[in-house]
Amino acid sequence: MKISNETKIGVLTTIAITILILCYSYLRGNDVFSTSNRYYAIYNSVDGLSVSKPVLVNGFPIGHISNMTLQPDGRTTVEFKIESKYNVPDNTLAKLVSTDLLGSKAIVFEMGNSKTYASDKDTLKADIQGSLAESLQPIQKKAESLISKLDSSLASINKVLNPNFQKNVDRSFLSIANSLQTIDGITKKIDNLVGSETGHINGILSNAESVSDNLKTSTSHLNAITTNAETFTSDLSHSNVKQTLDNANKAVTDLQATIAKINDGKGSMSLLINDDHLYRNLDSASSNLNKLFIDLKAHPKRYVSFSVFGKKDK
Repeated sequence: MKISNETKIGVLTTIAITILILCYSYLRGNDVFSTSNRYYAIYNSVDGLSVSKPVLVNGFPIGHISNMTLQPDGRTTVEFKIESKYNVPDNTLAKLVSTDLLGSKAIVFEMGNSKTYASDKDTLKADIQGSLAESLQPIQKKAESLISKLDSSLASINKVLNPNFQKNVDRSFLSIANSLQTIDGITKKIDNLVGSETGHINGILSNAESVSDNLKTSTSHLNAITTNAETFTSDLSHSNVKQTLDNANKAVTDLQATIAKINDGKGSMSLLINDDHLYRNLDSASSNLNKLFIDLKAHPKRYVSFSVFGKKDK
């Protein structure tokens, strides 16, 4: 069967139109050859965002923006097409971020930790990150401040380089040169003085050396004294001082106990000291003995009777 040219042209036109539609759809971000899920997020501002911008996870593209719809309240609903092989937790955050200094935007998914995954056509939480230009504003302010300080520094340098300042600098250098010449003259005078007093200086150094020798000798004597002191201290530490002190303490304790007994009326010594009856008896005995001696002296024959020729009969 022979196909007419009109039929061929029609078929080719249909194929071309189909290819055009597919290409246009692909350029708009619609991949007609793969399955995908649709998710939504609502933003107050989508400045710099456009259809077909990528959807990233840690820099890796998992989909793209397929549609953007303006709501009556001024917010914008953005539709994402995500390849169905990627599971998106239902607490995932769709963040609108800047990708360069020119204000280009993209969507970054910050995957949540939920065990439940978002279903097709679910709405995700939305967030907007400040632009890079906004984040660079503090740096811009610091740069402007630095430029202002540089301008002030350059102005100061220009003032320094004026002719009057150069004259002052020349005068300053001249004064410095004169001062150096004066110092040189003083140095020469000092050299001459040192040369003339060399003998005295040598004598002083000799005396200092002698003093140093004497100090060395004194140091040896001091070392000997220190050694003797250390020996005495060591002997004292090794002697039985503690036992001697303990014996002395024991003797004092015994003496105190004896005195306590005497005070309490215990023992012969206590009776001798504290009992006045014994004193009266001793006084009485002493008085009687004294009377006996007086009577013996007065009448000795009463107590002693002896005869050379024998005892006489009465």
